[in-house]
Parts: sequence; structure tokens; C-alpha cells
Amino acid sequence: MSKRFVLSAAFFPLSVAALIALTASPAAAVKEFKEAFQAKYVKADSTAASDTALAAAVDKAACAICHAGQNKKVRNAYGKQLAKLISKRDKKDKDKISKALDTVAKMKSKPGDASSPTFGEKISSGKLPAQD
Repeated sequence: MSKRFVLSAAFFPLSVAALIALTASPAAAVKEFKEAFQAKYVKADSTAASDTALAAAVDKAACAICHAGQNKKVRNAYGKQLAKLISKRDKKDKDKISKALDTVAKMKSKPGDASSPTFGEKISSGKLPAQD
């Protein structure tokens, strides 16, 4: 076997791996925001029906707490309100994240519909904030 063949055989898998790594898109969801949501609202030790329902929904939803569909740039109603108050640059600012969660919790889940529950009321009832 020639050195040229051996080098090209080794180079090909490395170049494919590098190409995949360079073209893979990073997740737009911010881990620190999800962790702050869980710390604030999910009560793992609670046996109350609403708390266990919320914990299960959050676990199943993952990024869908704030995002809609596979494209993480698309946010649901809750995520849109949070995005007005915090951005990726705020991911290390726990106080700002907490205040944003508190502010959005007081907002109506359907702006313009005075009879709609707030995001916080939905969370308290064991539902995801953007869940109908």
C-alpha cells in the first residue's frame, strides 16, 4: 500500500467529521433559562397533583416550555414574552432571569383577552405556560 493511499484513507473520515462539526447548528435554547424555570416552578418533592403534573410536563416538554416546533428560533407565546426581557447575553444573570420569569408570570397568556389566565396561573394549575 502506498503512503498516499494510507494518508488519504485517514484524511477522509477526519474531514467528514470536521465538516459535520462545522455545519451543525447550535441549539438556540438557553440551558440556564430552563434551569431557572425548573428551580422556580418545579417542586420535585411535592405530592400535590398540580405540582406532579407540572413536573411531568416540564420533563416531557424540554425546550418546548418556551419554543415551538423543531426550529428553536420559533417561540411560543410564553417564550416571546420572555424574549422581550432577556436574551442569551443574560444567561449568567440569575437575578435578571428570575425577575423576567416573575414579570411574565403576571402577564395574560392571551394578550387582549382579559378572561385568559396569566402564565403564572397556568403554571400553578400544573400546565405549561403556553399550553391550552
